[in-house]
Amino acid sequence: MSRERGPRSGAQRKADVLAALKTPALDGWVATASPDGDPYLVPLSIVWAGDQVIIAVDGGSRTARNLLASAHARVGIGPTRDVVMIDLELTRTADVGSDPTLADVYAAQADWDPRGSEGYVYLVLRPTRIQAWREADETIGRTLMRDGSWSV
Repeated sequence: MSRERGPRSGAQRKADVLAALKTPALDGWVATASPDGDPYLVPLSIVWAGDQVIIAVDGGSRTARNLLASAHARVGIGPTRDVVMIDLELTRTADVGSDPTLADVYAAQADWDPRGSEGYVYLVLRPTRIQAWREADETIGRTLMRDGSWSV
């Protein structure tokens, strides 16, 4: 992400977010919750494919179970002084061997290919809100996407 002084414009923040999301081998912290509200946080490879996020996990993992139950997750990317927070909703699930196009897109950006991992699934998520800020001077205007539409 760019490092000029002072708060960035909304357009610059959006450009920085999109550049970060296209980074090869991008990792993020994925937060989900059980139906009882028990939080769960795990680092995972994040793939940005056009206008959606793809993660690959074991289909029996807590992350998969939580997402299948609630259909909601939150992902944090970047250091605390240049963070991107993305609220997501699950749109579909695919076994890693069932969608070659999805698998190729994931493997190309994630820098690993889960097709050889038995029981793994792709979880395809739609961003509903994206926020980005560095310091206190960027907290105003940090919401770049609201209700699935870019606001800048």
